[in-house]
Amino acid sequence: VRIVRDLRKAGRVVAMTGDGANDAAAIRRADVGIAVAGRSSGAARSAADLVLTAPDTALILDALREGRALWHSVRDAAAILVGGNAGEVAFTVLGTALGGRAPLSTRQLLVVNMLTDMLPSLAVAITPADPGPGAETPLGAAPVRGFTGQDMGRVLAVRGTATAAAALASWHVGRLITVVPGGRASTMGLAALVGAQLGQTLIARWHSPLLLATCAVSAAALFAIVETPGISQFFGCTPLGPGAWTVVTLAAAAATVAAAVAPRLLPSTADGDHDRRVGITDHPDMCDT
Repeated sequence: VRIVRDLRKAGRVVAMTGDGANDAAAIRRADVGIAVAGRSSGAARSAADLVLTAPDTALILDALREGRALWHSVRDAAAILVGGNAGEVAFTVLGTALGGRAPLSTRQLLVVNMLTDMLPSLAVAITPADPGPGAETPLGAAPVRGFTGQDMGRVLAVRGTATAAAALASWHVGRLITVVPGGRASTMGLAALVGAQLGQTLIARWHSPLLLATCAVSAAALFAIVETPGISQFFGCTPLGPGAWTVVTLAAAAATVAAAVAPRLLPSTADGDHDRRVGITDHPDMCDT
């Protein structure tokens, strides 16, 4: 009981399992109390939040790993969606301020959301992160913070800034450079906006065949929308030539590289803070193995 109390005072989330009546008090005090069916006393089962039906308590560690992996995937998908949408808003506001009118039409914004917010983000959410060959999730380490942590805010700021910068640069080049015919600036901004978000999405799960496939489908759909007569005009786009596509590709690639490198250069708050953690210990009073 004293160990559970001290861990909770330290700001950690504590899971406690046991099978005896003497464990019931600690199980009840823990954030997550776990009893084992068939082995635990009635007092332990009554105090527990969860009852493990299998006799193997090692399954608790497997559940923790799976839960953390799932949370990491959902968090990455949320970062992609929120960061990308922040970039779209910033591009729209800045483009309107510079050009006197919105750089993208309503239909073009719909295209951006369809190509970036649907299949690619869903693929990230259902694909676990690759920890590397032979690596296991360190359960004793601090889990990733929620959606409001400083690290999450930093990721969103980097993604939003990179996305907006890529779209704004392509759109502005389309307005200024004479070799790019007028009327294509909005199409270049649209293509760069989609390309930058797809590139940043690939960073999250580059090892996933599903994500590679969904990003390839979105990129092909973007090219078809821009270059196919009739469809292009319906969405307010203009077919782009090699020069314009080169500008768009370079802008999207630069945004992708910046989004991958910038978070590593900025100071992290993960070390030395008081993040809430799951307390895991081999103390006999804390875990019956």
